[in-house]
Amino acid sequence: MKTISILGSTGSIGKQSLEVAKAHNINVRAIAANSNVKLLEEQAREFHVEYACIYDENYFLDLKARLSDTDIKVLCGMEGLCEIALLNYVDIMLNSVVGMVGLLPTLTAIEHGTTIALANKETLVAGGSLVTKLAKQKKVKILPVDSEHSAIFQCLQGNNRSELNKIILTASGGPFYGKTIDELKNVSIEQALNHPNWSMGNKITIDSATLMNKGLEFIEAKWLFDLEPSQIEIVVHRQSVVHSAVEYKDFSVIAQMGVPDMKIPIQYALLYPNRLSCPTKQLSLTDYGTLTFGKPDYDTFTCLSGCISAMQKGGAYPCIANGANEEAVKNFLNGKISFLKIGELVNGAIEEFSFNELKNYNDVIEADIAAREYVTSKI
Repeated sequence: MKTISILGSTGSIGKQSLEVAKAHNINVRAIAANSNVKLLEEQAREFHVEYACIYDENYFLDLKARLSDTDIKVLCGMEGLCEIALLNYVDIMLNSVVGMVGLLPTLTAIEHGTTIALANKETLVAGGSLVTKLAKQKKVKILPVDSEHSAIFQCLQGNNRSELNKIILTASGGPFYGKTIDELKNVSIEQALNHPNWSMGNKITIDSATLMNKGLEFIEAKWLFDLEPSQIEIVVHRQSVVHSAVEYKDFSVIAQMGVPDMKIPIQYALLYPNRLSCPTKQLSLTDYGTLTFGKPDYDTFTCLSGCISAMQKGGAYPCIANGANEEAVKNFLNGKISFLKIGELVNGAIEEFSFNELKNYNDVIEADIAAREYVTSKI
C-alpha cells in the first residue's frame, strides 16, 4: 500500500486526490489546507491522518480544538507545510496548493528524497531551475499532475527521449476564445469564472480565462521535459479531449486522450507506473463527433504572449510574470481592476525589471515580492 501526503487537500485537486486514495486504498499520512478548517477536520477524521496543517495561522487554535479528541498532530504555517514535507514513510507528496507557497515545501521534500506529484504550477514557473537541479542531484522523481503535462509524460513512456522533436500543448481556450479586445473590456468576475469544460478553483479558472494558465504550463513544460521554447507548440482544442501530444523525429505524433476529469492524471501520478480503473467516465469519441484545433490569439490574450516572452528572456522573468499575475488576479477577484488589466500588469512587470539570475530560494522570493509591489503600485 502506498502512503501519501497532500498539500492543498481542501481544494479541487486535493479533494479529487482523496477520492482516488479512497478508491485504491492509498494511505494518507498528512494533509494541509489554507483556511478551510471545517473541511480539513472532516478529511482528517475520515482518512485517519497523523498530521493536519492549517496554513493560515489564525485558524490554528480552532483546528486544534476541533481535533482535540484525536491523536492527530496539528500544525500551522509554512513551518507546518515543511514538517509534512520532511515526513518519513511517505512515498509521494502531492503538492496542490495555490501560489508561491508551494515552492519551499517542494524543495524541502526533494531534499528529503520524497517523490513529488506536482499540481502547483508556481513551483516550476518561479523556481524551475532550482527545483529541477535539486531533483536531479537527489534522484527524485517529479510526477506531473496537470492534465497537459501528465499527457506528455504518458506519451513519453516507452520511447527514447532523445528522439522527441516537439510537444503539442493543448489549451481549452477558456470561456472567451474568439472574443476581441473590445468584447473583453467589460468582462465580469462571474463570466470569467464560467469555464466551459473544467471544474477548478477560482485562481486557476481566471488564469484559464486569460490564457495565463497556458503560459504557466509553457514554462512548466520547459523545466519538466528539458525543452527549448521552440520545441513547445500551443494549440487550442475546445473539447479538452486530447490533453496534449508529443511529436517524434519521424513526425509520428502520439496523443493522450480522456474525458476532462482531473482524477485521471491525479491517479496516474499517485499509482505510477500502474494503471487501474479510475472513478470517472470512459471516453466515447462518438459522443463528441468532431474534435477541433486552432491557433491561440496572442494579441488579445497578452498573458500568454507575456509568459512566452518571460521564458525566452530567462532568469527571474518567469518568476516576475507569475508574481505579477497572482497579485493581479487577486485584485480582479476583489473587483479592483478590469479583466484586461491583468495582462497589462503582467507584461508591464516583465518590462519593468532588469535581468537577474535566480541562484537560490531567497532570490526567487525577492523577485516575487518585487513583482507584486509593482502591481500594487499600478492599481
